[in-house]
Amino acid sequence: MGFLFFKKRKDDANVFPGAAIFEGFTDWHSHILPGVDDGVRNIEESLAILAQYEEWGVHQVWLTPHIMEDMPNETDDLRKRFEELKAAYEEDHAARVTAADEVASDDAHSTVKPVRKNPLRLSLAAENMMDNLFKERLAKSDLLPIGPKGDSLLVETSYFNPPMNLYDILEEIRDKGYNPILAHPERYVYMGMRDYDRLKGMGIKFQMNLFSQADRYGRTVHKKLLDLLDKHYYNYMGSDLHSMGMLSEVPNIKFRSAYI
Repeated sequence: MGFLFFKKRKDDANVFPGAAIFEGFTDWHSHILPGVDDGVRNIEESLAILAQYEEWGVHQVWLTPHIMEDMPNETDDLRKRFEELKAAYEEDHAARVTAADEVASDDAHSTVKPVRKNPLRLSLAAENMMDNLFKERLAKSDLLPIGPKGDSLLVETSYFNPPMNLYDILEEIRDKGYNPILAHPERYVYMGMRDYDRLKGMGIKFQMNLFSQADRYGRTVHKKLLDLLDKHYYNYMGSDLHSMGMLSEVPNIKFRSAYI
C-alpha cells in the first residue's frame, strides 16, 4: 500500500480543489530545465514555474530533460545548464523573500502573500528513451540517475511501439545496478493490462503523469490510469510539465483520492 494523494492544507481555504496534492509534493518528471528539449524554452519561464510551485507547497522537483537519438543531450552539458538554473533560482527566491518581508514590515495589513522561506529542492536526472543511444550510454554508465540514492533510471518508449527486446533492455538496466522507473505507462497505446502485469511482475516501478488524471491525453489514457490506480501499480507521480501554460490547467484537474 502506498500513500494518500492528499494532505489537508491549513493555510488557505480558498485554494483550488486538489491543491492539497502539491503540499510537500515531489515532482518526479518535468521538462523545466530551459532550452534543452521540447520543454521550457528560457530561464524566465523556468523561474516563473518554480515560483508557482513554491506557492503551492511543492517540496522537490526532479528536472528530467529528454535524452534520445533526436535530442542527444550530453551529460556534462545538462549538468552545466542545471547549475545555471539552480543559481538563478536561488537568487530569484532570495529576492522574492526579501521583497515580501519589506512589504510586510511596511504594512502590517498587507494582503501580499509571504514567500516560503525554504526554497524548492532542485535535482537533475533525465528521461531516457530506450533507443540505441541509451544502450550506448548504459554500457558506459554515462547516465543521470534519479532518486535519493541515485540508483534508479527514468525510462520511456515510443508511445506507439515498444523497442525491440524491451524486456531484455529492462533487465540490462537492472544488471547495471539501476532500478527502472517507467515514465507515464498509461500513455503507451500498445500496452494492455497483460503488459503492465508482466512489468510489475519484474519489479518495474511506474510513474504517473498528473495531467493524465484529466483528459489532456484523451479518455483512453485516463481510463488506463484509473485501471492502474485500482491495481495500486503506481509508485511515483510527476507533472511531465513542458510549459507555464500547462499550469493553468491544474485547477481543472479532478485529482483522484486514492492509494498508489
